[in-house]
Amino acid sequence: MNIRSLTRGDGVVIGAAVLLFIASFLDFYSVDCSGEFCNDSSVPSTWESELFPVLPSIYLAGLIAAGLIVAARFQPAGRKLAGLGLEQWGMALSAFAAWTALWTILGGPDVDSVGPGIGQILGLLAALALAAGAVLSTRIPALQAPLLGTPGQPAPSPYGAGPNPGYGYPGQQGGPSPYGAQQGQPGGQQPQPYGGQQQVQQPGPAAGPAGDFAPFWFAVPVARPLYAEDGSPRPIAELAPGTWYLAVEQRGPALVAQTQDGRRGVLQDTSGIQRG
Repeated sequence: MNIRSLTRGDGVVIGAAVLLFIASFLDFYSVDCSGEFCNDSSVPSTWESELFPVLPSIYLAGLIAAGLIVAARFQPAGRKLAGLGLEQWGMALSAFAAWTALWTILGGPDVDSVGPGIGQILGLLAALALAAGAVLSTRIPALQAPLLGTPGQPAPSPYGAGPNPGYGYPGQQGGPSPYGAQQGQPGGQQPQPYGGQQQVQQPGPAAGPAGDFAPFWFAVPVARPLYAEDGSPRPIAELAPGTWYLAVEQRGPALVAQTQDGRRGVLQDTSGIQRG
């Protein structure tokens, strides 16, 4: 699970879900006790049985929606539940919770002494923010940016290796080596052919003819998003500096990369990458 897969839109969803959870324990109605209606009776929260089905229709539906949206970031692209992706289910539930909360506050009890409580008002605002974050995060570029920001660029070193080579570094002991590379050969160099001279792989641009492409290890200079292979605009992961990834395919100027957990996606920005 890589929390760098979360976006700013996911942060809005998570914040709204926390606010919705807190609102569920607050007073759902406000009562004017100056008249004869109130007789020191307690005002119920949504967890009281007399307010059913407010709890599952608004608050629990919103919390489940947020859980599905966040869980979708850590699932392989294309995974579906009953024909819909987890994110689509989350968007639908968040819209349902906001719609129900709106009509609940507009159609409250027809009693002059009773009005919306802090729990009902805060729940409506949280449900609206949750639905907006779920829907607009796929359409507004600012909400698609990484939630944790971009870490600083590491200092350059020979062959693009940092002081602590990460996953898949071609020359690290005990780690995976690319396609025939032997242990102890720095940079994942291929075995020396029968009497031939050893060929040292030099760093170079990723672009090249598709027919001549061979898988290679690379690192990014700054954090960059990895998009699904089906062309979805939402990132499925984020490549971090100081970590080595395997490029398995080239699509024009873009690369199809594989992450530590086996997920594959398209790296659209290949400028400045360091090859191992």
